[in-house]
Amino acid sequence: MSTMNISLPDSLKSFVDEQVSQRGYSTSSEYVRQLIRKDADRLHLRGLLLEGLASASAAPVDGTYFDALRHRVQQRTRE
Repeated sequence: MSTMNISLPDSLKSFVDEQVSQRGYSTSSEYVRQLIRKDADRLHLRGLLLEGLASASAAPVDGTYFDALRHRVQQRTRE
């Protein structure tokens, strides 16, 4: 694992310390790692949404579509 040092103003350092204490993190590093993971997930989701937006529509998204989707999900959960 690599190490990275960051500088924070006192107000942000206090905020991080509060979050570590109140939210059950063991260290400030653990808290910051979780923030970075969430940001990476958000960026990945954004990319998927943009990719979907740029793709051609395959079928109309209406009640029939959602009924079929529910049916597929129910079938998979029964397996």
